[in-house]
Amino acid sequence: MSEKLTAWLAQCPLVAILRGVRPEEVEGIGGALIACGFVIIEVPLNSPSAFDSIGRLAKAYGDRALIGAGTVLNPADIPKIKGAGGRLIVMPHGDPAVIRAAKAAGLLCIPGVATPTEAYAALAAGADALKLFPADVMPPAMVKAWRAVLPKSTQLLVVGGITPEKISGYLAAGANGFGTGSQLFQPGCEIAALRKQAERYMAALRQSS
Repeated sequence: MSEKLTAWLAQCPLVAILRGVRPEEVEGIGGALIACGFVIIEVPLNSPSAFDSIGRLAKAYGDRALIGAGTVLNPADIPKIKGAGGRLIVMPHGDPAVIRAAKAAGLLCIPGVATPTEAYAALAAGADALKLFPADVMPPAMVKAWRAVLPKSTQLLVVGGITPEKISGYLAAGANGFGTGSQLFQPGCEIAALRKQAERYMAALRQSS
């Protein structure tokens, strides 16, 4: 496990997933999220000009936030992400080749897993944390069951359909953090609306602590 990632999650256990964000808007969006308390921001690679967006975020906020890439499927993309200033690799799957490439590049890596078999394989490959995905079909009871068998130091993030109302149940079951995408950010959304939704997540965290 990475102490670096643990420290970021201790500041705020929410990962903002900006799927579909455009480079020309990403700095304003990132700034608004950081002002609300977010410290981990991911730009999925299937977003327009994703490497450009990652670079802009890293340049503007890399000293205050952990900036990275999501939906990373190809090990060949790892050097491009690092070159843009990204320090975090998030995956929808648990391909050991991507995990190993990320770790060899000195980056943090959170692969997606849906079974204990996948979870242990990802940890063996060097994962810094696990992304339980898709959470829409994985209730808090599943997190509780996984907690009984996973190493106690495992950082477990729940991703997929996470609304502010769902946070308390997953935290009580043993989740360490959450990724939130379309429930937080939609392409073209207004900054004011983004701030309002971000504050709802922060309020849910406060109420659950």
